[in-house]
Amino acid sequence: MSIYRVIDKLEAYVKESTALPLKHRVVSEEKVMELIEKLRAQLPEEVGRAKLIARDKDRVMREAQERAQAIVTEAGATHSQLVDNNEITKRARATAEIVLREAEERAMKIRAGADAYAETVLTDLDARLSTALGSVKKGMDALGASRSAVAAQPLAESMSRNRRAAFDAVRDDEPFDEAEIVELESVHASR
Repeated sequence: MSIYRVIDKLEAYVKESTALPLKHRVVSEEKVMELIEKLRAQLPEEVGRAKLIARDKDRVMREAQERAQAIVTEAGATHSQLVDNNEITKRARATAEIVLREAEERAMKIRAGADAYAETVLTDLDARLSTALGSVKKGMDALGASRSAVAAQPLAESMSRNRRAAFDAVRDDEPFDEAEIVELESVHASR
């Protein structure tokens, strides 16, 4: 089931719930929580992968630093053995620096890639959730507008019938003269 299907079910459930005054509705907490759990289950797998990458970047950096430290330590041990041989000492230092630099560059690339990936996934998720929230708000607005239009219509019809009944009742009791009829018609025309 897609995340949009779950959102549609949530919207339908809210629309079908018991309506109370002032745009309130009675909904089952259990049903709403069930739908929220389904939404969580449908979130893109990329969010989980982004978390793993973010967690792994620290591990990769730690391993690179440990490897670099091991190389430096090894180079230090070799240095004490090869003090007399200047050329070998220079090579060991150069190798250690190269490995350390490569490890740091690799760690920076992994960190930048993980950050970019996480940002892309979160931006996509934000767009999807914004779209879903917009749909929910539009549905709620449409529901409120149709409810107020239905409530206003019977009131207008009732007022119209009451005016007509009052007019007919007065007319049956005593006949109107010409001036009263003209006055009533002008009042009715002005409304």
